[in-house]
Amino acid sequence: MAANNTDAEPPPPTTADRCRGGWTTAPFIIATMFLLTLASGCWFSNLIVFLIKEFNIKSIDAAQIINVVSGCSNLFPLIGAIIADSLLGCFSVIWISSLISLLGSILLVLTVTVDSLRPNISTTQPTLQYATLYSSLALICMGIGGTRFTLATMGANQFTKINHQSAYFNWFFFSLYGAFFIAATGIVYVEDNLSWVLGFGIGIAANALGLGLFLIGSRFYIHNKPETSPFSSLLRVVVASLRKRKALISSESSVDNYYYGDDDGVKGIIAQPPTKRFRSLNRAALKTEGDILPNGKISSPWKICTVHQVEDLKSLIRVLPLWSSSIFLSTPIGVQLSLTILQALATNRHLRPTFQFPASSIIVFSFLSTLIGVTLINHCFLRLWNKLSGTYPTHLQKIGVGHVLNVASMAVSALVESKRRSAGHRISVAWLVPQMVVVGIGEAFHFPGQVGLYYQEFPSSLKSLATAMVAMLIGIAFYLSSGVIDFMRRVTDWLPDDIDDGRVDCVYWVMVVIGITNFGYFLVISWFYKYKN
Repeated sequence: MAANNTDAEPPPPTTADRCRGGWTTAPFIIATMFLLTLASGCWFSNLIVFLIKEFNIKSIDAAQIINVVSGCSNLFPLIGAIIADSLLGCFSVIWISSLISLLGSILLVLTVTVDSLRPNISTTQPTLQYATLYSSLALICMGIGGTRFTLATMGANQFTKINHQSAYFNWFFFSLYGAFFIAATGIVYVEDNLSWVLGFGIGIAANALGLGLFLIGSRFYIHNKPETSPFSSLLRVVVASLRKRKALISSESSVDNYYYGDDDGVKGIIAQPPTKRFRSLNRAALKTEGDILPNGKISSPWKICTVHQVEDLKSLIRVLPLWSSSIFLSTPIGVQLSLTILQALATNRHLRPTFQFPASSIIVFSFLSTLIGVTLINHCFLRLWNKLSGTYPTHLQKIGVGHVLNVASMAVSALVESKRRSAGHRISVAWLVPQMVVVGIGEAFHFPGQVGLYYQEFPSSLKSLATAMVAMLIGIAFYLSSGVIDFMRRVTDWLPDDIDDGRVDCVYWVMVVIGITNFGYFLVISWFYKYKN
């Protein structure tokens, strides 16, 4: 950040400052991420089975509920990011949200320990039971919203070198999917074969331990508290440009015509006129009569903004079309995850006479393939790409590979469902593994690619929002996937309560068409996109 007095030397860093940040903080943040994700996985991984067995909810309705819950847990990070960037900072948002999710987990475990909080045959109007259930899920979703992607931002903020940030993101995703893997296997097995109380109790313990570990590492963190709201800064650019909408912008405008604020004249910073894209916004930084007072200060921040503020808004606008293309990348995944669990319930899950594979654990193959995929991509695929092309793949290229694999996964799902329906007996649950593997490898490409792209391209003052935008598009996608399922039920007979009487394969082929269309849109947008740097 540029200072007003360019001659003043910054004070030397203290011993405490030198000990803050860097890889010292990584174990605390990554372990917190692992434990909090494990805590949420204890209830989410088996939620659809929990709703069907414990709350007597029909299968397709349960699938829609889980999509809504997934949407909420991925939309709340946007609120958490706004609060972190504008008011409290990442640290406060994370510990407060962890406490909220802990309260929600305790409320959820009451639904399996107190019989009156679960509906039974004699319950005619289970209002209290459903109110308790949905309140607990809402609290947990709010807690997830303030932790998962805010932790990603806070961890990246501990590093100054891009390669260290990239290495941190790799570890972040490894811990994220590692926790999902354990939850979808060990915890689901405990809930299906031992008790829901024990499974949910493990989640409470993991949440409490994660919160405590995060607070213990407090003295090692670099705490970046926002000084002003970056959102008000962006709004000022819009207001100032509208106020000067009649001002003429010359194509030959020099740097003297624009306001640079504290950057003006700072040693080492070469003033550049604003870029020509979205030229109408340049008026916000255009100097006009009365904007600059005799003492050099501006008359009002709502009348004139710095070039840096203008370019921040432009970078946000430029990335939005790419962001929108990822919504329909994730929508088919939401549909697939819900329907695959229902497919698993309709297959032969007996691996041994005494062991039945939990239906909800089928998604573990997606997490496992993502875990392995992230590792192989960073240690093998990137090197091979560099050897063949002389460069490393860009974030957009990684996302593009994810698009292709996602469409392939939907096609595999459709073919496997056709095989399941045509077989005269219950096929093995192992037939569902390939579609989970393909979609998991696709996530290993597009998920880190999206986080890296937004973190790189978003304004520096909106880093929390950058990572939360990934959560937001996933949230919107899950809501859309719920809408898609509801639409299919209304206009077709493909999704009855018993999927053996339906045509789930046709739903998957619709997802293939949506995926191919969306991939074409992505190719057009990415072709014209110019990286900020």
